[in-house]
Amino acid sequence: MPSPVSASNVFKAAVLFCFHLLVCSEEPRPLFVEGYAGKVSYAPGETLSLHVSTSAAEFSAEIVRLGGEVTKVWTGERIAGQEYPVPENASSHGCGWPVAVEVPIPEDQSSGYYEVRFRVSDRGGKYVQRNIRQSEGSCYFIVRPAHPGRDTKILLQLSTNTYNAYNNWGGFSLYGFHGTAGNQGHRVSFERPPSSLFGRWEQAFVKWAESSGYALDYAANNDLEFHPGLLDHYNLVLSVGHDEYWSAPMRDHLEAYIGKGGNVAFFSGNTCCWQIRNEDDGHASTCWKQNYHSDPVYQAREEYGLLSSLWSHHLVERPENTLTGVGFLWGGYHRSHGQYMEGSGAYTVHRPDHWVFAKTALKRDDAFGGQDTIVGYECDGCEMQWKDGLPVPTFKDGTPKTFQILGTAPAKWHPDDCQWYDQWENGREGHAVLGVYTRGGTVFTCGSTDWAHGLAGKDPVVEQITRNVLDRLSHARK
Repeated sequence: MPSPVSASNVFKAAVLFCFHLLVCSEEPRPLFVEGYAGKVSYAPGETLSLHVSTSAAEFSAEIVRLGGEVTKVWTGERIAGQEYPVPENASSHGCGWPVAVEVPIPEDQSSGYYEVRFRVSDRGGKYVQRNIRQSEGSCYFIVRPAHPGRDTKILLQLSTNTYNAYNNWGGFSLYGFHGTAGNQGHRVSFERPPSSLFGRWEQAFVKWAESSGYALDYAANNDLEFHPGLLDHYNLVLSVGHDEYWSAPMRDHLEAYIGKGGNVAFFSGNTCCWQIRNEDDGHASTCWKQNYHSDPVYQAREEYGLLSSLWSHHLVERPENTLTGVGFLWGGYHRSHGQYMEGSGAYTVHRPDHWVFAKTALKRDDAFGGQDTIVGYECDGCEMQWKDGLPVPTFKDGTPKTFQILGTAPAKWHPDDCQWYDQWENGREGHAVLGVYTRGGTVFTCGSTDWAHGLAGKDPVVEQITRNVLDRLSHARK
């Protein structure tokens, strides 16, 4: 027979149960800190606002400039912390968190890309999990030049619209592959904790350039829309890495700059692929992409020029080739997305006597850049034909009549990315195309997102070509 349950045992069990509830109720919450800057770019003399949510009672922060060196410019300790709710529409319309701390930007602050590093720590739980815990978060902002063009004639506009397009904080980005339940958003806000792509592409270029004696001024993508007067002070504007999302005013202003004799170097790929429309004074942007039929511009059936889909879409009728010389429809992937996964990652040289190849000792049909896979990820090209063993543009795709193809590598779209487009030619093979054209000013394009990897790897040919472009185009404006 089972033993009778005594009153004392029942009492002990009840005490243990209550103690367990007490201890469990004192288990520490997850420790976190997240934040964002009130604006993407600031001018010296303005005040940076940081909007922070944290489970800790206080946090610290430091601001560093990421350039040729990492330079600390500000530190804040024991800043009062508070946790704030995440709105349902945070991805599209922002968090709306209040300002946690303000930092004046000195009048003499160097132009550049700045990273804010948040840190919190505690001792864990009251009764259990009594550990030293630490958590970190980060955000970024850009400081525009106090005196545009005074110290350098080179302006690097950073691909901040692309950073935001891929940011799925809050649940959604402009992509479905990492969105909540696999869903794709069509509007993305800058007013939420960001994810930056600076470290993947632009930082290597910036570190090489500044360490090699090239002074740069900095701007965000949308500064070309909202501060176009910046362009008047420079001989050369740079795009580096993955510069995928452009608004019509951005493009209008840069094309006008080229027409007036300004020079541009696209050390980038997949450039100006999707048209966005900025909203809320640049705090958010809209791009319907493949779902262009849901865009109010399409539904109005009036003017399709601002349709937020491919710039090369037949309804938009403004292929990126007319700006960059090349486009994604005639490019694609190389060693990415299952395409040309055994590719060399190198360009083949076609016209070695061109000034772009000066001092490289390259000869026709030589290859360069493969060691660092400078042809990689996403690539832009143009429709071409071969004459006397050399590639020549057909000019049917918007590529300017003066464009010269200097180097190529094979590239191809993945079917998942292109078959939604009703004018896609199944099985099309493309190329990454390195080339130059002149129309007022001179425009260089490398046709690949990964050019800067060759600078990080100190490839002497990639370094020399980069010097040739920077030296020639920063000192000449017609």
